[in-house]
Amino acid sequence: MKSKLIHGLALLLISALTYGQGQQNYKPTKENLKAREWFKEAKFGLFVHWGVYSILGDGEWVMNNQNIAIDAYKKLPGFFNPTEFNADEWVKMAKDAGMKYITITSRPHAQW
Repeated sequence: MKSKLIHGLALLLISALTYGQGQQNYKPTKENLKAREWFKEAKFGLFVHWGVYSILGDGEWVMNNQNIAIDAYKKLPGFFNPTEFNADEWVKMAKDAGMKYITITSRPHAQW
């Protein structure tokens, strides 16, 4: 228990000392600012969370939220074979609804 407390305090100290570093000298490019403005003006878009994790219907953090072991999670890709869809219909639906963009997240962060 004492060891966990020491590790936790060390992590907190390191986090406090390094907070904000690397952000101080950031200057967005002209292209980046233009893209941000476009995104701000576009307002309405579609985010499709569609990857191996979507099989379980609990979002990107399903492995963490349901305490799924890595060995068990690694079996899921064999079940994810998205062939029964029509991308043109998805795009048409989004456009007809007034959406300006579609973003597909298939693996937003490493899970193992």
